[in-house]
Amino acid sequence: MRVNNPRTAWIVYIVLRLLFFAVPFTVLFLIGLQPWIAAVFAALIGVALSVIFLARPRSTASESIYDWRNRDRTPDDIVEDEAVEARETPSETAQPGPSAGPDASGTGTGTGTGTASNSR
Repeated sequence: MRVNNPRTAWIVYIVLRLLFFAVPFTVLFLIGLQPWIAAVFAALIGVALSVIFLARPRSTASESIYDWRNRDRTPDDIVEDEAVEARETPSETAQPGPSAGPDASGTGTGTGTGTASNSR
């Protein structure tokens, strides 16, 4: 299924996702399963079918979300955002683990630092 128009992609995606849930739910309910069990199985079946069959409409819909979110961005904004992201390092957010002792900060105030400040 080829969908290029974002609006059409959204409509196709939403309608088929609803059908991928409603049809299995109806069938499972009519064969006598409890409604909540039928809903759980119908949801699992719907997710599986949408992953298999709706890759292209989902991709088109997600591209339209990206385009909508970035519609006011200039090339300069993009370069600035990339520079900010490059400056951020994982070490800024890393916390010392539970095995880190009191000398983990590198201040040299703990025992066993290897320096002798009180030599006589």
